[in-house]
Amino acid sequence: MKNIKIALWGIPASLTVLWLAASLPLPDTLSPIAVRNLLVQYSGVLSLGAMSIVMLLATRAKWIEPWLNGLDKSYRLHKWLGILVLVTAVVHWLASNAPKWAVSLGLMEAPERGEPSGAIPDVGAIQAFFNSQRGLAETLGDLPFKIMVILIIIALVKRIPYKFFANTHTLLAVAYLAFVFHGVVLMDFAAWTQPLGIVVVLLMVGGVISAVMTLTRQIGRRNTVSGKVESIRTFAELDATAVTIAMEDGWKGHDAGQFAFVSFDRKEGKHPFTIASAWDPAAGRISVISKALGDYTKFLPDRLKTGGEVIVEGPYGRFTFDDAKTRQVWIGGGVGITPFIAKMKELAATPDTKTVDLIHSTKDFSAEAVEMLKADAKAAGITIHILVDDRDGFLDGARLRDLVPDWKSASVWFCGPAGFGQALRSDLLANGLVVEDFHQELFEMR
Repeated sequence: MKNIKIALWGIPASLTVLWLAASLPLPDTLSPIAVRNLLVQYSGVLSLGAMSIVMLLATRAKWIEPWLNGLDKSYRLHKWLGILVLVTAVVHWLASNAPKWAVSLGLMEAPERGEPSGAIPDVGAIQAFFNSQRGLAETLGDLPFKIMVILIIIALVKRIPYKFFANTHTLLAVAYLAFVFHGVVLMDFAAWTQPLGIVVVLLMVGGVISAVMTLTRQIGRRNTVSGKVESIRTFAELDATAVTIAMEDGWKGHDAGQFAFVSFDRKEGKHPFTIASAWDPAAGRISVISKALGDYTKFLPDRLKTGGEVIVEGPYGRFTFDDAKTRQVWIGGGVGITPFIAKMKELAATPDTKTVDLIHSTKDFSAEAVEMLKADAKAAGITIHILVDDRDGFLDGARLRDLVPDWKSASVWFCGPAGFGQALRSDLLANGLVVEDFHQELFEMR
């Protein structure tokens, strides 16, 4: 989370510093129109810069994962920057239209439109061309802005079906390309020869490439492998289904704790699933566990059939239990037990010297599933604690510390509901755990 916060604050702060350097000295008289013009330019720079990075993060580029510590963290930054873009774009639109609204209401006289500032003699022809495109650029900024607002709201409202969100979210790439033209033409021309202009150009180049990749469906293509459903096992008490997939040639393996985007139905598209198995090249299989949490997963068991075609993209993520600690505490909340199942199977095949306690906290109970977990834990040589909410009460920091007395010497790995994880994290940090020793999978793609 540390690097996400650095990026979330550092990106707008850096763009602000660059914009100030390009805008100084400020106009001698800060009239309402002058202030409005500055606000339009500033909000436009923030919107275009942040949106360019949003587009880049959407490509699922693996070179970004190490810095942000996983694709789950990358998507969290993608989401928060998208909210920033929503705010700055709304400010930009309001500031741009304020004079027109004020004139129509009789609150001010129509201002005289002067020549755009920032004339540079050596590139006068280029500036003249940009000036000739201002009307088109303003038009191409208004409609895409409204489309973008709607699409971001769709992304944020989780009650809207994932399929509809995924199918419409692609349109943001089209809106972004219109914003690039809008920004190139209407940005203060003198800024293009300053550090601000250079940085914005680089961001736009990355954003445009990303938008083209999105629209031509190139994202993740190199990491995509076909497979077939080999077996299906349902756990009715848990509303969960375990699916084993026989992978075709091309899957290069995965680490326990990673996830993949899996498509069981081309019309539905890809959904993220944590991989619930260790990789065995000789067997060539992976397993995923689906919990009935939404429209798609609720009906998935009825749609699956043995031998059905599957498309798998991945693996992604860095929730892989890699640290220097010889003591670890694993916490799986509900279906968040999945990465720990994969790691237990890996340890059964390749044991290590770490001492591990696994705490599985769940509101649903299946005797069959619990026996499987206990068998996996025994084979992996770890200690397991099963806590069923109605029977054993809820897990909190105090109870965790009681279950594992030497928790301060351990690293803690949590996967489950975000609020649950945050509560445990806050408690453990308040009682002495080092922040770097708490690892949490932010398994939310929107």
